[in-house]
Amino acid sequence: MPEIPPVPAHWRFPAHPASVRRARHAVTEALPQALRPHLGDDLRLLTSELVTNAIRHGVMGREDEDLVELVLWPADGHYWLAVSDPGNGKLAVTHPDTYSESGRGLFLVDNLAAAWTIRPRPARGTSVIAGLPLHRRGG
Repeated sequence: MPEIPPVPAHWRFPAHPASVRRARHAVTEALPQALRPHLGDDLRLLTSELVTNAIRHGVMGREDEDLVELVLWPADGHYWLAVSDPGNGKLAVTHPDTYSESGRGLFLVDNLAAAWTIRPRPARGTSVIAGLPLHRRGG
């Protein structure tokens, strides 16, 4: 009989800056206690960056109606985080200079995640999916 995978953790938050903290807390609490020392900090940073980007760039101007959706699940030696919003997905990694006050979000994601991608959603919106390895590289 095949091993039954765990059910992914799933949340929806209002597209409001206060949701960044709530999302960070939710994914940290969903992470198994044994993995928190290894993945906790990176998962919190990844969550902060992706949820902030979703709120800043992915909402359609209806903060009270638009939701940011998060899904967290383990698979293939990684913990995967998908952050979805109703936007059109026009995101790109930038390389801001030393004095830039923003623009580092996807650059951080690119450096933290073992793999990541941007995918359109079937009905409306975009998901950014990123994976953190369960085991450190070279260790």
